[in-house]
Amino acid sequence: MDTVSLLFFIPACFALNLSPGPNNLMAMANAQRFSFRVAVIAGAGRLLAFSLMIFLAATGVATVLYASEKIFLIVKVGGALYLFWLAWQLWHADVKPEQTLCGQEKSLLLLMRQEFLMAIGNPKAILIFTAFLPQFVNPQQPVLPQFALLGLVFLVLEWLAITSYALMGVYLRQWFARPEMRGMFNRGCAGLLAAAGAGLMASRQ
Repeated sequence: MDTVSLLFFIPACFALNLSPGPNNLMAMANAQRFSFRVAVIAGAGRLLAFSLMIFLAATGVATVLYASEKIFLIVKVGGALYLFWLAWQLWHADVKPEQTLCGQEKSLLLLMRQEFLMAIGNPKAILIFTAFLPQFVNPQQPVLPQFALLGLVFLVLEWLAITSYALMGVYLRQWFARPEMRGMFNRGCAGLLAAAGAGLMASRQ
């Protein structure tokens, strides 16, 4: 891979990373409800899911999954239903000022699992790794090392996106100190998650 291709890849990739999708929305909500640290650590679940998807794309498995309409439909419906479930949980989340993480290690693992399942159940992520990343791969050179480099850059930029949305969540916490305001924020995020699920169900691809 030449330097010019990589320089084109970075800004285009970062724009995708910063798009206000369900995972970024969840990072912001976790920071607002708990803390910046918790939101960033929970984001590791998303990075794990994307690492797995990058590996599958590099080995060609993801392309097969995307080409199979039935499998792709199962992934899409499963991802949409999970978004609806998370929206329901966020809608009914506790908004008391004294809310803390009870059993922090267990709670962090739960939040990481939520990020992982949300990312792995998003078929649009499969499309990114099977249609977007290969555009920057030079077929005249070894493919796997190029995929590894692009995947590493993607994950670093994704981590920056996680921290950016978590910082926004921390900033919003100052504006949503009252329980009723926090409830409005949670329900607004829940509505957006539900809308993302509905859009996923309605999309053909």
